[in-house]
Formats: sequence, structure tokens, C-alpha cells
Amino acid sequence: MKDMIKALINLILAVIFLFFFLRYLERKNVYFPLREIEATPEDVALAYEDVRVKTKDGIQISGWFIPANSPKGVLLFCHGNGGNISHRLEKILIFNNLGLDIFIFDYRGYGRSKGQPSEKGLYLDTEAAYKYLTEIRKASPGKIVLFGESLGAAMAIDLAAKNATAALIIEGAFTSAKAMGKRVYPLIPSFLYMISFDSLSKIKNIKAPKLFFHSKNDEIVPYQLAKELFSVAPNAELIEIIGGHNTAFIELKHKVVPMIREFLERVLK
Repeated sequence: MKDMIKALINLILAVIFLFFFLRYLERKNVYFPLREIEATPEDVALAYEDVRVKTKDGIQISGWFIPANSPKGVLLFCHGNGGNISHRLEKILIFNNLGLDIFIFDYRGYGRSKGQPSEKGLYLDTEAAYKYLTEIRKASPGKIVLFGESLGAAMAIDLAAKNATAALIIEGAFTSAKAMGKRVYPLIPSFLYMISFDSLSKIKNIKAPKLFFHSKNDEIVPYQLAKELFSVAPNAELIEIIGGHNTAFIELKHKVVPMIREFLERVLK
């Protein structure tokens, strides 16, 4: 009897350990924040304003508002899961040169934003950024373009599923965190994952125009996941590019920029 009780206790302890280990593993494979701001828009000759925004749950997030000359609209920039806003200056310059004001913000736990990252928290951060544009800057939803790179695409899609927007530009997107998990840890059953980032179910009902960019040889997010997401997205166009997950967009900007310019001319009338 004592052996049975001991075996049961050991099993319970093993299950508890496995649960917390999986939660730790999830966080370590999803969020890669950096705190240090290594550069600012001034380093690429752009004027900007430091912005602090409070989220619905009371977390202060940090961002930059970068104005354009004679802006056609405003870009809400949802960056990927690594680094912080200071590592997106090349893309900021691209979109600013296309005639867009830009608001780029750091999720909680990134850069100068307070708190620690979580799925629910990142959604709240993105919602707060949108409200800053519509309520403080008085931007019309019909002039707001969402840009999401990698994990940021999940933020943009979630936001667009709940709020009006002119369009979405999506780079390196995936269908869900669970689908990504299957490729990284194929032996772990997907039902054990707590983090979802389920873009596949949300994008189906977003009517706003969408422009997808994805590398056919993306080494982090398989191209197949982008195709699956695109296949259920109404009013969408998929542009195939070549190169690394974090480099293709910039390396092929001579191809990417004209397509974005033409897209913006259509959606920001």
C-alpha cells in the first residue's frame, strides 16, 4: 500500500513538473524580448515622438509616433517576437517614404514597456495602440493600415477581427502557435499547449484588403502555413519572396516596395 501511495505521489509530482516545464518551454520559444533601445528614428533622419500608452489592464507600453510629409494614412506597426522597436528602423523608413505616419510600439516586456509578455497581454497592448491612434491622434479607422511581421501578424489579425481598419499588410505569418509547435516539437501533443495565437479562425471574417508576403524558403515559419492562412482569407493577395525569415523583406525591397505602394493607392483613396 505504501508503495502504491509513493508511486501515486511521484506520478502527481511528475505531472506538475511536466506542466510547468511545458509552460516555460512555450514562453522561451515564443517571446525573445530585448530591453535596450539601440537606436531611434533620428539615426535614419526621421523626426519622431516618444509615446507612452496605458493598456486596459494598467500596463504602460512604449512606442514612437513618426510623422510623414503629407501623409496618406497611418501605419500601426506590430513587430515580431524578437528584439524591440529599435530593430525595425529599415522598415519604418520604407513605410514612412511611402507617405505613411507610423506608430510602432513595444509589447509588454519589450524595450521600455513595462510588464511581462503573454498572449492576452499582447492583444491588450495592440488594442491600446489602436485606441491611441483613434482616440488621441483622431485617426480615421479607414486610414489605418495594420502591418504585422511574424508574431506581429497574429496581433494585426486579432485587432482587425475586432476593429475597423483600411487594410492589413502581413509578413511571415503563421496559422497558429499550435501549428508552429507541431513543427518544432512534433512529439508533444498540441492540446498541451496553452499559447494559441489562432489567426486561422480569426482571419476568415476580416473583410479588409490583405497583402501577404512570405518567403518560399522561410527557415522559421514554413511557407505552407502562410498558404493555409491565405487560403481562408477573403480579399487577400499572396506575394512569394525568397530569403530568410528576418531578412527577405528588406533584401527584396526593390520588389516589395512597388507592390506595397500600388496596394496603398488602392486601399487609401
